[in-house]
Amino acid sequence: MALPNPYQMYRQQQVYTTPQEKLFLMLYDGAIKFCRQAKLAIQKKDIEEAGKCLVKSQRIIEELMNSLNMDYDIAENLYSLYDYMYRRLVQANVKKDPDIIDEVAGFLTELRETWAEAAQKAKKESMV
Repeated sequence: MALPNPYQMYRQQQVYTTPQEKLFLMLYDGAIKFCRQAKLAIQKKDIEEAGKCLVKSQRIIEELMNSLNMDYDIAENLYSLYDYMYRRLVQANVKKDPDIIDEVAGFLTELRETWAEAAQKAKKESMV
């Protein structure tokens, strides 16, 4: 029987205890990071690594899509944007096109900044 990996257990516990707003920021950060790594891998002609990184970004976007509460109007718009980004990453992976990766990374960065601002505002308002 294999012993549990302590680092993996720590990371899992970290996710379980992290506030939801920080989890979203972590998801955006991860997707952006994997986009950057994919672009770098393409520049190095490491096609396999680029593919792995793009798939990781796609999985994060899927998680963002699945986390939406469709009771709110904005959720439909976000879903459409996430779907667009997902499809563009598939295209980037097929074509190994760094320009498409930059496009998606730009959207992710803007959404991350917006989410961070909203979280800050909500935190301030809850203190009042």
